[in-house]
Amino acid sequence: MSFENRMTHSSDGVRIAYSVSGMAEVALLLIHGGLADRTFWDGQHSALSEQFRVIALDLAEHGDSGSNRQEWGILPFAHDVTAVIEAEKLQSVVLVGNSLGGTVGIEAALLARERALGVVGVDTFHDLGRRIDPTWAREQAEAWRRDFGGALAQMLRALFHSDADPSLVARVRRGMSKMSVETVSAMFLSLAGYDTGASARQLRIPVRCINGDLFPTNTPASRKVVSDFDAVVLPHTGHFPMLENPGEFDCKLAHFAAAFHPFQSREAPGLKTA
Repeated sequence: MSFENRMTHSSDGVRIAYSVSGMAEVALLLIHGGLADRTFWDGQHSALSEQFRVIALDLAEHGDSGSNRQEWGILPFAHDVTAVIEAEKLQSVVLVGNSLGGTVGIEAALLARERALGVVGVDTFHDLGRRIDPTWAREQAEAWRRDFGGALAQMLRALFHSDADPSLVARVRRGMSKMSVETVSAMFLSLAGYDTGASARQLRIPVRCINGDLFPTNTPASRKVVSDFDAVVLPHTGHFPMLENPGEFDCKLAHFAAAFHPFQSREAPGLKTA
C-alpha cells in the first residue's frame, strides 16, 4: 500500500511532515518515540489501511519535520499531533504512540477532546503515574551531549533482546542517529519532573498497551491512574513491536482500535485478532 506525504505547521510555526494512507472514518495517528521518525511505522500503512485511515507524523526536529523549535517538551510535541488532526479534519482518531510517543498521545488526546477515541501505547505506560526524576533527566542530557554514539549504543542494548536481528538493530540505529546533540540534550532536560499520570488521570477514554517483554508491565498500578486500562505483552519482543513482531502487533492494534468505535468492525480484513 502506498502512502501520500503531506505537510502542515504546528502551533509554533514548525513544519510537520506526515504520511497518509487509507480512506476509513477512523484514523490511526501513529507517533514515534524520541530520536525516531515516522518511517518506523511504514509497515502499518500496508497492513492496516484497508480498515483504518493510517497517518504517521514526524515530531518537530525528527525526520522531515522542521528544526526551528524554541521550546521543547511533551506538550509542544502534542501540538504537532493536533496540527495533523486539524489539517486532516479528523473526527475519530486513535492516538498510537511508541515510547515517548505514548505520553505525547495522552496529551494530544486531551487537546483533541471528543475526537479522540482512545490511546494505544506501544512499549510504554509500563507503570503510569511515575514522575520523571529530574536528576536522571539531567544525567541523560549530559551523557548524550558528552558521547552521542556511546549513549545511543547503550540505549539500543537496553531496548532489544540480545539475539535481536542485527540488521533491524542497525536500521534502528541509523534512524536514531540523525538528530543534533543539542536537540537531544534539550529534549531530555525538558522531561525533568514530568508526571506521567497527571494528564492520564484526566482522560475519559480507554488506554491500551501493546508492550514487549523486556520491561515488566504493571497493569494494576496503571489502572489506579486510568480505570479503563489494559495491556498485552508480546513474548520475546523488545521496544519496537511494530518492527520486531509486526504480524501480531498489527492484529492487536486493529483489535483495540476497532473496539474503541461502536460502528467499526472488530476484525480487520485479512487480520486475525486475538
